[in-house]
Amino acid sequence: PLNPVDNPYKTKFAANVVSNNKYNFVTFLPLVLFEQFKFFFNLYFLLVALSQFVPQLRIGYLVTYVGPLVFVLAVTMAKEWHDDHARKKRDKEANSQKYARLSPDGREVIPSAKIRVGDLIIIDKDQRVPADMVLLRTTETSGACFIRTDQLDGETDWKLRIAAAPTQKLADDMGIFGLHGSVYAGAPHKDIYEFVGNLTVEHGLPGSSGPVTAPLGAENTLWANTTLASGTAIGYVIYTGKDTRAAMNTGQAKTKVGILDTEVNRLSKILFLVTLILSLAMVALDGFKAVWYITLFRFLILFSSIIPISLRVNLDMGKTFYSMGIERDKEIPDTVVRNSMIPEELGRIEYCLTDKTGTLTRNEMELKRIHMGVMAYTLETSDEVTRHVRNNLKDKVFESDSAAQAADAVESKPAALAVGHGKARRDMPQRVFDMVESLALCHNVTPTAESTHEDASVAVSKPMSYQASSPDEVAIVKWTEHVGVVLAERTLTSITLRLDALIPASQNGYGTAPTLKYDILQVFPFTSESKRMGIVVQSQHSGEIYFIQKGADTVMARIVQYNDWLDEECGNMARDGLRTLVVGRKRLSKEAYKRFEHAYQQAKVTVLGRAEAMQQVVADFLESDLELLGLTGVEDRLQDNVPTTLELLGNAGIKVWMLTGDKVETATCVAISAKMVKRDQLIHVISGLKSAHQVNDALETLRTVGDCCLIIDGDSLHVALDFFRDEFIEIAVKLSAV
Repeated sequence: PLNPVDNPYKTKFAANVVSNNKYNFVTFLPLVLFEQFKFFFNLYFLLVALSQFVPQLRIGYLVTYVGPLVFVLAVTMAKEWHDDHARKKRDKEANSQKYARLSPDGREVIPSAKIRVGDLIIIDKDQRVPADMVLLRTTETSGACFIRTDQLDGETDWKLRIAAAPTQKLADDMGIFGLHGSVYAGAPHKDIYEFVGNLTVEHGLPGSSGPVTAPLGAENTLWANTTLASGTAIGYVIYTGKDTRAAMNTGQAKTKVGILDTEVNRLSKILFLVTLILSLAMVALDGFKAVWYITLFRFLILFSSIIPISLRVNLDMGKTFYSMGIERDKEIPDTVVRNSMIPEELGRIEYCLTDKTGTLTRNEMELKRIHMGVMAYTLETSDEVTRHVRNNLKDKVFESDSAAQAADAVESKPAALAVGHGKARRDMPQRVFDMVESLALCHNVTPTAESTHEDASVAVSKPMSYQASSPDEVAIVKWTEHVGVVLAERTLTSITLRLDALIPASQNGYGTAPTLKYDILQVFPFTSESKRMGIVVQSQHSGEIYFIQKGADTVMARIVQYNDWLDEECGNMARDGLRTLVVGRKRLSKEAYKRFEHAYQQAKVTVLGRAEAMQQVVADFLESDLELLGLTGVEDRLQDNVPTTLELLGNAGIKVWMLTGDKVETATCVAISAKMVKRDQLIHVISGLKSAHQVNDALETLRTVGDCCLIIDGDSLHVALDFFRDEFIEIAVKLSAV
């Protein structure tokens, strides 16, 4: 039930307790002993020590056999207790963090561990989200807020989240208690990018007479361990404790065993065989007399010192000092050793696995180039883009008189050439403006509060600042601002563009600029599966409805109209290390949009296969025969010292593997500039393979090439792992860079 007061399910679900510890009071001793004695090395010395309690087998003092073993076990147990105690301490801190719960009597402060499914929790800026929630309200009138997910998925970009529409429209927070309805949420699962749910309000919603059902998706959720980056939010708890996405993606803590321990264990087995052979030889030389097996055991115990238990003592003490040394190293301050059982493994690393964007690169994008088939523009020629925008806009009629004056003041220059547009002909200024306008509209970027002026039409010389989950989109919006089309305001339902291009240069960036306002009818966010992002907008000025979409050339090539230049230009930009996006647009009649909207609403409330149904409707009604407006190329520069670092790792024999969503040509360019490729080293590319036969031939070629930098695309890798998994891995792991 939506109202937490009459919620009978609160105690039905898991408690909201974080628990990462391995042991409790009862299980500590048996589990630690089991983990230790499952290794032959320790088991051998246990049996030798126990043998000294048998009078016929006793040799020397009991303490000389039992003492070292007890010491080794004591050190190991002390380290395990210390590590587990640290885990419990961190868990206790997380479970006791205080949160404000909204009730009919107002706010009440409770610890995180007391939160239950159905609670309304208030999250403030920079506060950690304690459980998985549906976002009901935010302090932003638009219902939007941003979260940081770096503790969940490792990404540093801010993610946009949107409050459920029925509750965001309420006059105040306490209005939630006047609603009668329910929240449907699917069963808990691991996927942090997928959520299917519905918010149903039966009655109590102002302005609505009947039941209202709003679909809920991942964009309406706040997952546990994310952090609210803007405003204040109210969330309805749907998953707690072990049912949260964060907990389901966290493996159970287990005892880790290093390569060195495994090697010592294997060598101890070999030494045991040596002692057994020696003991048999000694018994044989004595002629296998009466109770020879007792003699055999006595010789085994005598020769047990060949397997040095002191080595195990030294290893354990060494690991303890390594851990202390790492934490106290002034060159790597604030480093925490989470596991003191395997610190020596740092010296045996063979592979460095790295993402590209935001890890090797700065994640600070800059739009470097735009190509529109017959013309290309760079940052250096952006003045020409501004001129085209002015020439296109000066003939339009705006409400603002100052706009007309500004337009008259603009120097008129003839268009460079005319190009085809649908069935009509249009000049270059129109085509350039369509591209700039589409780039300024098709995104999920929001101007920040401090950069938006009270009057959106007033231009100021200070550059705007923006929030978005994608740095590519911020780079594109900054470029449109640079050429005079500014994203002045954005809400959930509208976008306002300020046309600074029409302000005369004599006003030095100050003055009243005309604005264009658009209603947002639909937004189709980018996903790693679709590789594209779309928006449907309606101009308040002309009433025209446009579907604008941008995405990877691999998917956009089949969506846009036929052209003969896209593939070639994508390749050219990729070879220059630029990330490419293809932009297309389609004009919709009101009747066509209504047909789409009806089908899309039906798909949005489907419970089973909702995402697939929604995507199919978009594909059937919108994603065909788009006019190709152009291609953007965005640069993401490498972080400081990345080339030097990767070169040093390579010289140390560490193999570097990089994952990137870019084209093969871009990946090649980045690999060279990041010094993943050694001087004079061969770069071997495997791409576009569709069949097992092709992959087999490629692997045979790769075998003969020897050590090289391998660049392989996703399609080829998929086929290789399906048909030649072991063969591919056997070859790839030997290469110095992949």
